[in-house]
Amino acid sequence: MGARVNAVMDEAVSGNKIVGSELIVYRHGELILRRTAGHFDRKAGVPMIENAIYRLASVTKPIVAATALAMIDKGLLRLDDLVSKHLDYFTPKLEDGSPAPITIHHLLTHTSGLAYGYADETISTGLGPTDKDFRTNFSKVAAAPLLFAPGTGWTYSVAIDVLGAVLAAVQGGSLQDAVHAHITGPLGMDETGFFVADKARLATPYADGTPEPTVMTDPQFVAGEDGGTVMFSPSRIFSDKAFQSGGAGMAGTPENIAKFLETLRKGGGSVLKPETVALGFSNRIGDIFRQDQGQRFGYFGAIVDDPEAAASPSAKGTINWGGVYGHSWLVDPANAITIVSMSNTALEGCTGRYPKDLIRAVYADLN
Repeated sequence: MGARVNAVMDEAVSGNKIVGSELIVYRHGELILRRTAGHFDRKAGVPMIENAIYRLASVTKPIVAATALAMIDKGLLRLDDLVSKHLDYFTPKLEDGSPAPITIHHLLTHTSGLAYGYADETISTGLGPTDKDFRTNFSKVAAAPLLFAPGTGWTYSVAIDVLGAVLAAVQGGSLQDAVHAHITGPLGMDETGFFVADKARLATPYADGTPEPTVMTDPQFVAGEDGGTVMFSPSRIFSDKAFQSGGAGMAGTPENIAKFLETLRKGGGSVLKPETVALGFSNRIGDIFRQDQGQRFGYFGAIVDDPEAAASPSAKGTINWGGVYGHSWLVDPANAITIVSMSNTALEGCTGRYPKDLIRAVYADLN
């Protein structure tokens, strides 16, 4: 198998959409496809290496979500805990000034009323450069009015960054301490965290460009198809002053991410109770409106509720999300499939045509 996958990966590279990429596919617990394409460093002529280290962006989120759920399993935290119970400075209000209590559940599901863009440009939303700690940054977030009352709407936001601050406070150390204690340590994900395990394997980051992607500057602004702009700071992963971003701050490898997702698919292994994984893999937002047709949201990512409406070849109940540095992942429990696609090209590798075509190619080759 792999002819269609090979064609998609090769065409993305030759068409100057993706500089370098890696794909890992598991089915029924077996590695059935692994492929690299393009360049790890285009200028130096270095081909993409197997198991490179990538800045994860939002691939950080399911790991931090799993950390929170593991701590809930151990009685250290509750889904209905108010965030203000753990962060005394985090008491946001609605536009009219009325109190709007946010819970851990609201953070996990992006139903908190928080945003991903603020008028106060000194607020860091996880990707850009900053020298602020949790309290300094999220006090500013708490001072901004919420978009809606918690639990009444869905907006992708800095919620998992706030969750990271909660986990660090409950753990009594850094967010890295919490993630390592409850998820990455037990699973042996030694090359994934708020650090770079091997600088020689850290993929050169590229930004979408014409006629071809360009090496990222720092900071780097990349325009999306929706008209919005994402600000990146490739050097942030090395900063000891920037808060550890629960929504975007980790670096890691495809192998580690595949191991983590396969652990979830199989029921949580040694880190989560099966019933907790099942809860996270289910619709946790009810019928709250989301623009993504045919998809709901759980605790780890979006959930395909109607494959046809979602234009997805995967089965109902599939969990998926990505990372704007150039990544996409999918867990299809019904078909026992896990897909990890990682690239060094933002935003194409995450929100462009490439991951959509690649996922369709995987399913076509499997069939």
